Amino acid sequence: MIHNANHIREKGEVKVGGHQASSASITSIMTALYFHILRPEDRVAVKPHAAPVFHAIQYLMGNQTREKLQNFRGFGGAQSYPSRTKDIDDVDFSTGSVGLGVGITAFASIIQDYIASKPWAQTKSDGRMIALVGDAELDEGNIYECLQEGWKHDLRNTWWVIDYNRQSLDGVVREGLWQRIEAIFTAFGWDVKVVKYGSLQEAAFKEPGGETLRGWIDRCPNQLYSALTFQGGAAWRKRLQDEIGDQGPVSKLLASRSDDELSELMSNLGGHCIQTLAETFASIDHDRPTVFLAYTIKGWGTPLAGHKDNHAGLMTKAQMQDFQQKIGVRAGEEWEEFAAVADAGAAKSFLKSVPFFAKGTRRFKSQPVQSAGPVLLDDRELSTQAGFGKILDALAQRDDALAARIVTMAPDVTVSTNLGPWVNRRGLFARDMQADTFRDEKVPSAQKWSFGPSGQHIELGIAEMNLFLLLGAAGLSHSVFGERLLPIGTVYDPFVARGLDALNYACYQDARFMIVGTPSGVTLAPEGGAHQSIGSQLIGMSQDGLASFEPAYLDELSVIMDWSFDYMQRDGDAVHDERTWLRDTTGGSVYLRLTTRPLEQMQRREDATFRQGVIDGAYWLREPRPNTQLVLAYQGCVAPEVLMAAGRLAERHRDVAVLAVTSADRLNAGWTAAQRARRHGHYTAESHIEALLAPLSDACEIITVTDGHPATLGWFGSVHGHRTVSLGVEHFGQTGTIADLYAHFGIDTDSIIEAAEAVALGRNRRKFRQAG
Repeated sequence: MIHNANHIREKGEVKVGGHQASSASITSIMTALYFHILRPEDRVAVKPHAAPVFHAIQYLMGNQTREKLQNFRGFGGAQSYPSRTKDIDDVDFSTGSVGLGVGITAFASIIQDYIASKPWAQTKSDGRMIALVGDAELDEGNIYECLQEGWKHDLRNTWWVIDYNRQSLDGVVREGLWQRIEAIFTAFGWDVKVVKYGSLQEAAFKEPGGETLRGWIDRCPNQLYSALTFQGGAAWRKRLQDEIGDQGPVSKLLASRSDDELSELMSNLGGHCIQTLAETFASIDHDRPTVFLAYTIKGWGTPLAGHKDNHAGLMTKAQMQDFQQKIGVRAGEEWEEFAAVADAGAAKSFLKSVPFFAKGTRRFKSQPVQSAGPVLLDDRELSTQAGFGKILDALAQRDDALAARIVTMAPDVTVSTNLGPWVNRRGLFARDMQADTFRDEKVPSAQKWSFGPSGQHIELGIAEMNLFLLLGAAGLSHSVFGERLLPIGTVYDPFVARGLDALNYACYQDARFMIVGTPSGVTLAPEGGAHQSIGSQLIGMSQDGLASFEPAYLDELSVIMDWSFDYMQRDGDAVHDERTWLRDTTGGSVYLRLTTRPLEQMQRREDATFRQGVIDGAYWLREPRPNTQLVLAYQGCVAPEVLMAAGRLAERHRDVAVLAVTSADRLNAGWTAAQRARRHGHYTAESHIEALLAPLSDACEIITVTDGHPATLGWFGSVHGHRTVSLGVEHFGQTGTIADLYAHFGIDTDSIIEAAEAVALGRNRRKFRQAG
C-alpha cells in the first residue's frame, strides 16, 4: 500500500517526480519510525514531499479513507502536504513551507518542558518531537536561527532525521555538505548519527575486498553516485571494475553478484535499510537533541532513481506496469492494503501491536479557562502599548486559571514592548533555576530577571521567525499536549513582516495566540523609517485565522483583550453569525496593533452597545443625523487629529459624524461574507459596516484616516456607494516629530480639513453642473 500510494495517475501517465520521488527516498525511514520506534506521546513533522507515504501509513492504520487517498491532490482529497486543518488523518504539525515544519519541533519540545514544569499540568511521559527533513531544507535560514535558540534553552527530546538524498529540486547538492551539517549540529550540542550504509553493504564490507569498496563509496562524488544509480547494475559493474577491480578480492566480490544484485547492493544505503535505521534509532539512550543523517537515493526503487531531473519526472505506463509487477501488486488491487503481502493475517496482527497507534489518534482537547472580565484602567492619558503592559500587570496579580495559563514571549524586546511588569511578577522560564546576578550583587534595576521552572515568560533572541514558530507551538498546546496555554507575543510592528512566513504557517495550523505589534506606524516618529510600519494593517486584514484590531483608547483595548482570551479558545463549527456574518464560533488568533503615543482618554465607556461595537469592528463616536453630509472615519492613534478636525469642520458643515474603527479586518470580513451570503440566497444578510453606514444619505461623503496604508479603510466607499477620500501613509517614513510626519503624510488635522473642504468644493461643483 505504501508503494501504491506513491504513484498517482495523471492523464494516462504516472507521476513519480516531486512528492513521489522524495516519498520513495524516505519510505524506509518512515516505516522504521512509525512501525518500530515511535510511541503515542511522540510528535512528528513529516517532510512535505513525503505526504503520500504519511497518508498511506495512516490508511493502513484506519485513520485515512480510500476515497481521500485516491483523490490525493484533488479537491477534498488528501493534501499534497500533511495538514492539521485540511486532512482527516493524524497530522501533528502541518508542513509545506520548507524549514518551518523542522523548526517547530524544537519549539514544541520547549513548550512540552514548559508545561511539565507547571503545577496545574497532568503528569505525562515526555514525547520526542521529530522532524523528517529534506537535505535541501537545510538551506533555510530559519533552521539555524532555531538551532541557536534551542541551545540557549537547553533543548532536549528533539530528533531531526535528514533524508540525505543529495538532490534538491533542480539538481544535486554540493559535495561535502554532510561535513558542514555534522560540524554545525555538533557545535550546538546535538548528537550526530550518520546512517550511511545498509545491512547489505555492511555485510559486503566484511568480505575480502569489502574495505576497498567502502573506500570507493566514501570517495564517490554525489553526482556520479546518482548517475550510476540511474544507469543500473551494468554501469555500476563497469565503473567499479575500471576504478578498483584488481582481478582479486574486489573483482571476486563484484563477480559474485548479478547486475540486479550489484545495483541493489550499491543502492542499499543506510536510509533505505529498515534494520539499520531501527537499530540506530533504538540506540539513542539520552534526551539530548539528535540529528540523523540518513543517506538515501531520491526516487529509490523506481526507474528514475538518482536522475537529477526526477523531481518532475514521469513514469510511462509500461514502466509503471513493470514497477507494479516488481513489487507484487496484481492489476486491480492497487488500493488494497495488503495486496503485496503474502500473509495478510500476520500483517494485520502486527499492525495491531504497533505502539505509536495503540491509543488511537492523538488530538487532545482542553477545557477553556474563563476570564473574570476586562481589566479597566483609570489613567487620564496613556498609550495603548503602556495600557497593554498595565493590563497584563493587573492580570499577573490575580491568582486565577487565566493568569496561570498565560505565557508571554518576545524577541529581545520584552522591556520596550511593556512586558516588563508582567515578567517582574511572573518570572522567566528555564528548566533549572538561574540566579539574577544584578539582584544578588545589589545593583539597582527595574527588571527582576529571575529564571526558573515557574516562570511564565520565554525570552528569545532577536529572530522574529523564532517568535512566530514558538507562538505556533504554544498555540497548539491544547491539541498536541492536552494542556491549555494562552500565548502572548510582542514584536515591533514593522518586524511582523520578518516572521510573516512562520505567522502564516502558525495560522494555517490553527494555532491560537495573541501577537502584539507595537510600536506602529509613522507615529514612532523619531525612530525613522526603518521602524515605522506601513502595510501591517493589510497583513492583519488578509491573514486567515487572525483577527486584527487597532484600538485608540484604553477602554477599547481592555474590551478587546478580554474578548481575545475567549476567542483564542473557541473551537466551534464554521458557521456565520447572522448579525455580523463573521465566523466567530470557530475562534482563532488575535493581532493587536498598538502605539507608544499617549492619548488623552475619554470618560470610561462600559455599556454593552459600546463593547459590542468595539468587538464587531466599529462604533459611532458622533452619530450621523439626517442632514449629515460628511463622515470622518479613523482607525488607531490618529483619533485626536480626527476629533479636532471634526470640531473645526462643524463650524461650516452640518452634523459631521465620526466613526471609530477598531478593526478594519473584522468589518471587511463581515462585509465580504454578507455579500457572498446574498449571492447564495440570503437576501437579508447585512454586515456590521453595512448597518453602520446605512443611515447615511447618498450625498454623504466619507474621509478615512489611519496611520498606515490608506487601503485599510479605502474600501468604505464601496459598501453603499458613498464618495470616499482615504488618507494614510504609502511611503517610507523618516525621523521627525509626530506633528512633522503627520503633516508630511497628510494625516494631521489641517490635512483632514483640507480633504473635507476639497470634498465639499467638489460637491458644490457637481450641484452647479447639474443646475446648469
